[in-house]
Amino acid sequence: MNTASLKKDYAERIVPSLMKEFNYKTVMQVPVLEKIVINQGLGEAVADKKIIEVAINELTAISGQKAVPTLSKKDVSNFKLRKKMPIGVRVTLRREKMYEFLERLIRVSLPRIRDFKGIESKFDGRGNYTLGIEEQIIFPEINIDSIQKILGMNITFVTSAKTDEEGFALLREFGLPFKNVKK
Repeated sequence: MNTASLKKDYAERIVPSLMKEFNYKTVMQVPVLEKIVINQGLGEAVADKKIIEVAINELTAISGQKAVPTLSKKDVSNFKLRKKMPIGVRVTLRREKMYEFLERLIRVSLPRIRDFKGIESKFDGRGNYTLGIEEQIIFPEINIDSIQKILGMNITFVTSAKTDEEGFALLREFGLPFKNVKK
């Protein structure tokens, strides 16, 4: 499938389905997926600077877009941390790249998780959802032989939904495999 397929699916199937489910008056009320943010917190990077470079390369390969380091905001002596030290990596996907990544995540990566039974359906109260992934090796873009360290990541789906129910319905329609979904 090409990238336009999820976008087209949204316009042709998901919008009418959500309009019926929530009794929206206009198409403009239907929530949209605004962006997907992929974030890795790398506390170990304080001791080893190479971890950041490796993580940037891996996240860039996974997302198809250049990842950037996140910097610490203040000094924390207990963690040997200085202000503006790189302590994580993140990438924000929008538009075509966002749909492309979502499609790969749903169709290829999530089914590769060992003993996968679906993802939790806990939202943040504003219709956004964060999915925690424990190993970057579920992504086919990562060469398992070149891995030095197993790194986890958070994938946040930011929607324009006003409530968790609307956000859940939107992501469920996109095909995210939530546990015990009732249709």
